[in-house]
Amino acid sequence: MGNLSIVLLLSYIIGSIPTSIVATKIANAGDIRKFGSGNAGGTNVLRMLGWKIGLAVILFDCFKGVVATYYVPQLFWDPNVLPFNNLTPFQDFTVVQIICGAAAVLGHIWTVFAGFKGGKGVATGAGMILGLAPLEFAIAIGTFTIVFYFFRYVSLGSILATMAIPLTMIIRENIFGVDIRGYHTLVYFLIGVTFLIVFTHRENIKRLQAGTESRITNFKGSK
Repeated sequence: MGNLSIVLLLSYIIGSIPTSIVATKIANAGDIRKFGSGNAGGTNVLRMLGWKIGLAVILFDCFKGVVATYYVPQLFWDPNVLPFNNLTPFQDFTVVQIICGAAAVLGHIWTVFAGFKGGKGVATGAGMILGLAPLEFAIAIGTFTIVFYFFRYVSLGSILATMAIPLTMIIRENIFGVDIRGYHTLVYFLIGVTFLIVFTHRENIKRLQAGTESRITNFKGSK
């Protein structure tokens, strides 16, 4: 259990890196939490400071999720100390990957480095999904791209892309008969992640319903 505690803590710290805050300070743009939506996430940076800085923040936040989900478990995983001895080694490792990825997402949303007020967890969650289910991740990216292209709402694209992930896995396993390793572990977890992302976007959902959500129609610094 001590080893498991180490990987959880390390994953949380990796997720807690306040990328948007650091990036905007390096750019001498002040504290991103005092501008726009007040959210310390990549979307607010994208909207307020332009696509270059915004994209860099989003990609790094995604990278945090990949590192915590794919690399950290490989460095510290020891099946002899895990409380899942009734599962196969692959399932053990899948569980470790999931909890490490979840710790990183929680770290991004409630970062210890910024008063436990971070972003909404979408980019870091995307990195976690990339480490766990790359095909579902690709479908989610496609979903986001289509929704954003037609509606220009980052929040709506993020929510629908997140929902597409467990739905794609369910369709592949149950309709197309694809034998997805660790399916029953992964699908329930992905459904839980979807609920978490929807919860963190509850204010955006209210604004979408009221027609007051901000669209991104152009980018500052895009020249």
